[in-house]
Amino acid sequence: MFQQASTPLSGRLRVDMPINIARNLVIPNLPVLISQHPDLQIELSSTDRLVDIVAEGFDCLIRVGNLADSGLMVRHLGHLKLVNCVSPSYIQRYGEPHMVEDLDQHCIVHYAPVLGARTPTWEYFDGEKYAHIKMRASITVNSSDTYSAACLAGLGIVQMPYEGVKHYLDSGAMIQILNNYYAEAMPVSLIYPHRRHLARRVQVFMDWISALMGQYVDH
Repeated sequence: MFQQASTPLSGRLRVDMPINIARNLVIPNLPVLISQHPDLQIELSSTDRLVDIVAEGFDCLIRVGNLADSGLMVRHLGHLKLVNCVSPSYIQRYGEPHMVEDLDQHCIVHYAPVLGARTPTWEYFDGEKYAHIKMRASITVNSSDTYSAACLAGLGIVQMPYEGVKHYLDSGAMIQILNNYYAEAMPVSLIYPHRRHLARRVQVFMDWISALMGQYVDH
């Protein structure tokens, strides 16, 4: 278990992370950290765009997905299990698919950080490897918030990290489907500039966030 720093931290700490991780995990746990370090000034950015850690002055980033070689330092935190979900209203309108062959009659919500950059596809494990099939998309979005909102509105099938939709599944707002056709788990990484002497507040925060993410990811 992560042990808090023995002396209070101070100064500005600028971090960026996906919206769902910020909302569901980090922000609910921040009051304890801030109560122990009241002079720590946290600037938390949570967008789906690709930020420039050096040019924009970030101390560290959390990223989900495969990373390009950037020359930055990377700490691997684990993987996020993905699940296939739809809303009850979608099933009422289109029925529930039970196998890949059924997907010809269905549509997905297409997530694309850059709109129009790629063809809508759905990923699944075919028993030997991960495969992709082209699918019809009712809507294309470029943020995780609108991705889940489109699913809730009955606009299509989504593939999202389980921890990010657990509350929707528990409440019945979303329904998990196609359990035997899962997408590849997404790696989660902590990224920071290659600095010989990181500020103590950055080192402590990164240890804190790593321990926190340990409860959220699969190892």
